[in-house]
Amino acid sequence: MLSTLLLIILILLIVGAAPAWPHSRSWGYAPSGLLGTLLIIVLLLAVLGRI
Repeated sequence: MLSTLLLIILILLIVGAAPAWPHSRSWGYAPSGLLGTLLIIVLLLAVLGRI
């Protein structure tokens, strides 16, 4: 249950961090790259049964 909720929240954060607005285009892909890395870590932990 907790891992599913965490996974959904991380996916929403990745979508929100995409540089789609004019004020965030200068950020590049750093926010979504960081959140993508967190998403991969959480997915690995969920698959291994650590969460």
